[in-house]
Amino acid sequence: MNKESDYIIEASELTFQVGENNLLSRVNFNVKKGEAIGLIGKNGCGKSTTLKMLTRIMYPTSGAIELKGRVSSLIELGAGFHPDMSGRENIFTNASIFGLNHAEIERRLDDIISFSELEEFIDNPVRTYSSGMYMRLAFAVAINVDADILLIDEILAVGDVSFQEKCFEKLKEIKRKGTTIVIVSHVTQQIKNICDRAIWIDEGLIREEGKPDLVTG
Repeated sequence: MNKESDYIIEASELTFQVGENNLLSRVNFNVKKGEAIGLIGKNGCGKSTTLKMLTRIMYPTSGAIELKGRVSSLIELGAGFHPDMSGRENIFTNASIFGLNHAEIERRLDDIISFSELEEFIDNPVRTYSSGMYMRLAFAVAINVDADILLIDEILAVGDVSFQEKCFEKLKEIKRKGTTIVIVSHVTQQIKNICDRAIWIDEGLIREEGKPDLVTG
C-alpha cells in the first residue's frame, strides 16, 4: 500500500483569507483511517474555519483538501433542520443530506430515535425543542449514517452531562469500527479521552502537533 492510500483526509497548504487578513496560513495535515484528531486553540485561531473547509461549507483561498468516503458532520447546532417539521421528518431530511436513501433511513430510524431519547417528542415540530434536544437529535443522526469521516465542532458542549458521556462512549465505539473523527473542542479532557493526536492552531498556523497529553499540557 502506498503512502497516499494510507490517508483518508489530506489537507495541503490551506490558506483562508478575509480581506487583508489570513485566518489560516499554509496549514498541512493528514489523517489516517480510524484515527481521531483534535483541533485546539483560542477562539479565532482558525480551527473551526479548518473544520468548515473539511465539510465544504467554506472553501480555502488556496490549497487543497482530499476526503475519501462518506462524511458526516456536527458543525452548527440544528443545521439542516426545518423548524416546522417534526423530529421524525427532520431525521429523513438530515440523513438524506448525508447520502442515505429512504430505505436506509427507515432501517436506522428506530436506532436514531432510541439514541436521541426523544421518543416522546419525535413527532413534535423541532422549533419546540430546546438546544439540548436539538443536539441529541443531530448527534443521533450523524452517528447512524455509517460515515467514514465524522467532523464535530464544539457540539458536545450542549446538553446534560450524562448524555455527553453517552455520546463520547458512542464516539469511541464507532472509532473502534474504523470511523475517522476530527473534533474541535476547548475541553482538553475531551481531546485526551477520544483523540490519538492533537493539533494546536495559533493565529492561523499549526504551532504543535502530537499526543494530546503533550500538546494540551
